[in-house]
Amino acid sequence: MNHDRRKKLLKLLAAHQTASIRWLAEALDVSPATARRDIDWLASRNLLVRTRGGAQSAGPKSQQSSLSSEAFQKSILECAARKRAIAKKAASMCADGETIIINGGTTTFMMVEFLTEKNMRILTNSFPMAQRLLATSENEIVLSGGKIYREQNVILAPFDNDVTQSHYASKMFTSVYGLSLLGLMEADPLLIQAEQRLIKQAEELIVVADSSKFGRNAGLILCRLDQVARVITDTDVSDKAVQMLEHQGIQVITVPAEQPRQHPDAAAPGQRYEREPREQWEIGAYI
Repeated sequence: MNHDRRKKLLKLLAAHQTASIRWLAEALDVSPATARRDIDWLASRNLLVRTRGGAQSAGPKSQQSSLSSEAFQKSILECAARKRAIAKKAASMCADGETIIINGGTTTFMMVEFLTEKNMRILTNSFPMAQRLLATSENEIVLSGGKIYREQNVILAPFDNDVTQSHYASKMFTSVYGLSLLGLMEADPLLIQAEQRLIKQAEELIVVADSSKFGRNAGLILCRLDQVARVITDTDVSDKAVQMLEHQGIQVITVPAEQPRQHPDAAAPGQRYEREPREQWEIGAYI
């Protein structure tokens, strides 16, 4: 059992490159102490690299890491529990056989984890997202053509006749810099260009945004609120913000931030975990 769990842990790191102890504990359905012991066991055999509060894959960094900016990697850790819950809810709205659009962004990127068992056509302008979906799912992926802008984490074609314009989607999921009465806000003109092209191709625009995005203004308006069908956010959103959206005819869906699951073998306060017996597993079994 320990062997299977540790093998799964290595597979998770191979897919995500880095992970926190808390996230691994949730993914493996074990206590944080058990996840920490597994990390120590595998690190002692050079099968992963210990990091502060987590672990990193011992193999070469994936292209996803090199193609994502440092700002993107930092942003994905901000309000992570809220974003993950929002992403999970968004993915649950997707059905097999649908064609959907997923715009580049940190919250939308987290949807990938919950789309692995789906069978859809997914259009995206994010190369890292497309790469992850190809590696972990059987979904058909359609990627925008053009130049990769690493800092913005999007692909943008210099011409209007992009291949994705021939596709129609029932839903588009998008992250935003901010939401206000003026509409959806972005701070980067390149993101505006990439996103406005895709919005025209979807029947329904769904915004995934944690509560920190409300009232946050930027210099650029992506679209007006009357173009938005639904907003998925977390339960910390203010009543005033919800009322503002509902007054515009937008359905607001709130979800609580994900909490780490308490595993049956978790120690009670003041109680220590017993160490697991030493095992003699060959390193080659994990390769």
